[in-house]
Amino acid sequence: MTGRLDEPLAKVLGARTAGSLEKLGLTTTGDLLRHYPRRYGAPGEFTPLAELRAGEHVTVMAEVRTATVRQMRSRGGAMLEAIVTDGRDSLQLTFFAKRAGVLRMHEDKLRPGRRGLFTGTVGDYRGRRQLTHPDYVLVGVDAADEDAALAEASRPIPIYPAAASVPTWRIGRAVRAVLDPLTEADVPDPLPVDLRERRGLPTLLEALRLVHVPENEADHRRGRERLRFEEALVLQTALARRRADHDALAATARPARSGGLVAALDARLPYALTAGQASVGEVIAADLARETPMLRLLQGDVGAGKTVVALRAMLQVVDAGGQAALLAPTEVLAAQHARSLRALLGPLADGGMLTAADDATRVVLLTGSQGSRERRAALAEAASGAAGIVVGTHALLSDTVQFADLGLVVVDEQHRFGVEQRDALRARAATVPHTLVMTATPIPRTVAMTVFGDLETSVLSDRPAGRQETVTHLVPAGNAAWVERLWVRVREEVDRGGRAYIVCPRIDGDSEEEQEDVPLDALEPDEDESGPERPPLAAVLEVAELLRGTAALAGIGVNVMHGRLAPEEKDAAMSLFASGEAPVLVATTVIEVGVDVPEATAMVILDAQHFGISQLHQLRGRVGRGDKPSICLLVSHAEAGTVAHERLSALAATADGFELAEKDLELRREGDVLGAAQSGGRNSLRLLRVVRDAKVIEEARDEASALVGEDPALASHPALADAIADLLDPEREDFLTRS
Repeated sequence: MTGRLDEPLAKVLGARTAGSLEKLGLTTTGDLLRHYPRRYGAPGEFTPLAELRAGEHVTVMAEVRTATVRQMRSRGGAMLEAIVTDGRDSLQLTFFAKRAGVLRMHEDKLRPGRRGLFTGTVGDYRGRRQLTHPDYVLVGVDAADEDAALAEASRPIPIYPAAASVPTWRIGRAVRAVLDPLTEADVPDPLPVDLRERRGLPTLLEALRLVHVPENEADHRRGRERLRFEEALVLQTALARRRADHDALAATARPARSGGLVAALDARLPYALTAGQASVGEVIAADLARETPMLRLLQGDVGAGKTVVALRAMLQVVDAGGQAALLAPTEVLAAQHARSLRALLGPLADGGMLTAADDATRVVLLTGSQGSRERRAALAEAASGAAGIVVGTHALLSDTVQFADLGLVVVDEQHRFGVEQRDALRARAATVPHTLVMTATPIPRTVAMTVFGDLETSVLSDRPAGRQETVTHLVPAGNAAWVERLWVRVREEVDRGGRAYIVCPRIDGDSEEEQEDVPLDALEPDEDESGPERPPLAAVLEVAELLRGTAALAGIGVNVMHGRLAPEEKDAAMSLFASGEAPVLVATTVIEVGVDVPEATAMVILDAQHFGISQLHQLRGRVGRGDKPSICLLVSHAEAGTVAHERLSALAATADGFELAEKDLELRREGDVLGAAQSGGRNSLRLLRVVRDAKVIEEARDEASALVGEDPALASHPALADAIADLLDPEREDFLTRS
């Protein structure tokens, strides 16, 4: 926005008022006008006073019952004590002063029968709830005349997100001081006129007045509907422009080749592709054959077979003379991928060796912890083109890594990488390489449209044949008999030839939560954390030591895995686990993604209330990968009726990742849906909610596509272009698109 809406609040309202508003992150007139009421109070609708809790900072609507000034004998000075009521319960208001005369103003205003908003921190004095020196505003009392007072008394009262030093009505008064003088010319409207008129939406200035100064409930609903659509349109237009920019780029076409490596892989696979794998494979093959770079999101639930789909895409590029790079977030996962790809390819991965099949290529691994000789060999194979597939971690992003002809970048678990990291790899190619982004975190369609808005999306929804369902149970951490039985159950799985993961939130007793391995949705603050004091969160090293001395696991090898181990120690731990020499692995969430041990049939997650639904589902996906039934035991302190308990119950009730993702969004706090995309700087989504407003987002996406199709530079819509620049700074726009 430009002009009047960019004016500093200090210039318009004065330094004192502006200073208090700055504490809420509001520095310009535009910031203030976009600080929308969080709810509206009706003058006749009181706040239930019985629900107030000591220590809460509240704003309540109530009616004055009494107000009396009296002298204090014990401590000197005077006190005004007022009682306000909601018609059933009461709240005491207390004011102190050196002289009674100072309090007469309050006594005169706080007349019985008057209604108002009262703000303060709830205290408790001799068993009665009270507000000491509350800030307040009385309905109609400060109006210029009787007619104005009657009008004010009948209107919805905006309740703003506020702070102790800036009560809601002070924000309201500041809003009116800024809003009232504005004209349509002062407020550029991001919505094109024809679109706005076609949809019957008010102008931006009208919408701001409807939201901040509504005459009735219908007014503020109409204003919010317009502003919500604007947010959706600005975001979707930004994404549509990214799609258009991407479509204008040139890539080298990598068409499928008859009788090449893809066909050879299909022939040696021990199972038939699922219908979903075959269908998605055809779509990706067609994308790769075009001269516009592919930009596709491949999402599939845990165990849906994404790796095979990605490998077939990589081999199509190798068949066409190019190379593929697979970027993984951790060394454990990178090594796992390299092993899996080599196992799937067999002789097809032995290029240059006597055992090689015809047309064989090579798979090389590149990580930061490799020795110099191994690293030099991997770099040479990538640079010469001898390695058709290069698997690596962030080490792939180093300037020393060169490719002969990079044709495809596969990014696994995209949320672990920043835009700059991914673009550094794409810049290794002479032309823009095709890109395939994979995620095992199911993403509801509305989120895919919003967060991954410029990627085409493919979904693998069917599970490969032979995969077993995993039965999930909740185990109350306070039930000693159940916990004791849990370890017997683990022993039974091991005795049957299985393996067991034991997941803990911490590494050792002195460490904080292990956030190194935690995705965006985990470690959510939870009301469970504020309940009765509980034992410290389970720690890997302590739990491992405990289990080694547990009778139920006598004679069983117990090992550990966590982020502080050196790469060779992690490899050794996984080898001992996979071989069965140490079939119980106590770990942090470092094992969450991609670790594949088919013999693993049991997972115990300690302090499960500490994790989000998505992460718990990912962890559970580490078992049930073979042909044996598996179990997942969620040990939790969460009590029935809490959000954490509802989250865990949802996980126990279904193995459908997409159903769980929807549930996850329902349970998240406001503003948390887009995770880090909404952190820092200005929040681009103030009213829009991706679950509730799916229809709005879809309609905005269609309108945005049409606008950008007709005018890619938005030359005819400068206010919309300015809104995109203002609300989506380049860094966040890149993050949102994750191209």
